[in-house]
Amino acid sequence: MKSNEPRSSSSCAACKFLKRRCTPNCQFAPYFRSDEPKKFANVHKVFGASNVIKILNEVPQDQREDTVNSLVYEAEVRLRDPVYGCIGAIASLQRKMVELQHDLMVTRAHLAYYEAKPSSTASNCSFLDYDPLNDNINTPSVFVDTSVVSGGFLDSFSQNSFAMDQSGSTNEFGQFPFP
Repeated sequence: MKSNEPRSSSSCAACKFLKRRCTPNCQFAPYFRSDEPKKFANVHKVFGASNVIKILNEVPQDQREDTVNSLVYEAEVRLRDPVYGCIGAIASLQRKMVELQHDLMVTRAHLAYYEAKPSSTASNCSFLDYDPLNDNINTPSVFVDTSVVSGGFLDSFSQNSFAMDQSGSTNEFGQFPFP
């Protein structure tokens, strides 16, 4: 049985993967080029072809490319981390961001401490009194109130971010450990 539809010169990655004829009005063709078969294979493995079509039909035409890119990213991350997927990646990045904000806050406190010292005593400064790598030894008073140095940014961030226990291993739901 021959169809009256003209056959495309190159099937899209989805039609090749699904072993079907790629028609000119194929919904997958604009988003899954024939030279990127792994892209559709990952999306199909996680979501399934029929679910991808349903998702694309629910999204306005101008947002479909972004939707496909999101599906591809989610599928790749879900295959790398089947349990947590994007949530694990986001939690890891948020933890790193909190650590970097803390490091920035400590560095600003160090700068504020050294800028607050009079220049005449800077030459007489004894590094035996203060070790910047170990804040527990002779800690200057400027390190006590870090919210003044940080401008309260870390405090406002921590109210909106994942709540961590002492080991920093759970989020606000208490069930997703960080990778």
